[in-house]
Amino acid sequence: MQVFRGIPERSDHGCVLTIGNFDGVHRGHQALLAKLRAKSRANGLPSAVLTFEPHPREYFTHENRPIRLTSLREKIQRIADQGVDRLYIGRFNARFAALTAEQFIEEILVRGLGARHLMIGDDFRFGKGRQGDFALLEATGKTAGFTVEAMHTLVHEGERVSSSAVREALAEGDMPHAARLLGHPYSISGRVMHGDKIGRSIGFPTANIQLKHRSPPLMGIYTVSVEGLVDTPWPGVASVGVRPTINDAGRPTLEVHLFDWKAECYGAHLKVNFLAKQRDEERYDTLEALTAQIARDADQARAYFAQNPL
Repeated sequence: MQVFRGIPERSDHGCVLTIGNFDGVHRGHQALLAKLRAKSRANGLPSAVLTFEPHPREYFTHENRPIRLTSLREKIQRIADQGVDRLYIGRFNARFAALTAEQFIEEILVRGLGARHLMIGDDFRFGKGRQGDFALLEATGKTAGFTVEAMHTLVHEGERVSSSAVREALAEGDMPHAARLLGHPYSISGRVMHGDKIGRSIGFPTANIQLKHRSPPLMGIYTVSVEGLVDTPWPGVASVGVRPTINDAGRPTLEVHLFDWKAECYGAHLKVNFLAKQRDEERYDTLEALTAQIARDADQARAYFAQNPL
C-alpha cells in the first residue's frame, strides 16, 4: 500500500475512494474496505482511503476528544492489511477546517484525489459547518465526473458496529465483546523501552511498551498474548496503568511479563493482544504485597492458557 502524507495538488489518475477516521479498523470498516476493493477492481481503478490527522473531533474539541483505539502507525498497518492500494493522510488544520463543502469537493475530491466513485457512510458530513452531505455529493458528481454510494452501518450479531461500541466494551473490561466487534482481540503495538527494572528485582521482569497516547482505552491487569518475539504468539500477563504502588507518575504505561522468557527484547516492536481482563489496577502498601498479587495474576493467566492454548 502506498501512503501519502497530504493531498496532491492535482491527481494524474482516478480512484475509487472512501473517507473516514477508521479508528480501530473494526468489522464495519473491514466490510466497507472489502466493498471498496471490489468496486475498484470492477472499475479498473486503484482503491484509496482518505483519513485525517488529527481526527476532526480532536481538532475542534480538545477537552472531550475521543480516546483513540489505534495509533496512526497501527491504523496504517491495519488498513494495509485490508488490501487497500493507497492511503492519503490529510492534515486537519485551520485551513482545512475553513474549506466550504464546495471547495472540499473541488480541491480535495476532484482535483487532488481524482475520485471517480466515492463510498461514504450514510451520516457523512463535510466542509465548514458540516454543510456538505450525500445529496450535495450526488448532485455535484453528475457534473464533476464521479458517482457516490452510501454505505450503511454494519450490524453484527444484532449490534451496530462502531468505534464507540468498541471503546465501551474495553472500558467495561469485556474483551470478548470487543473482539467480536473488531474481528480479532484488541491490541496495542509499540517498541520495548528501558524501564526502572523494578519488575526484574522482584522476580517478574517486564517488557515496557511505549504508549503513543496518554489516554489508552483500557486500564487494569490483563491476560495477553504477544506477537513479534518469535513466529508464534507468546503468553503473558500485562498491566496498563499509572503504577500507583511504584510512583504514580500519572502517565499510563504498558508492562508485560512474558512467561518463561529469558532473552532481552529491548528495541523490539511488539503487538500485545488483550484476551481477558483480570482486575482493575490497585495500590498496595508494600512492594511485598504487590509482588504477591502479581504472582496471583500470573497464575490466573497461566490457568487461562491451560484452558485456551495459543
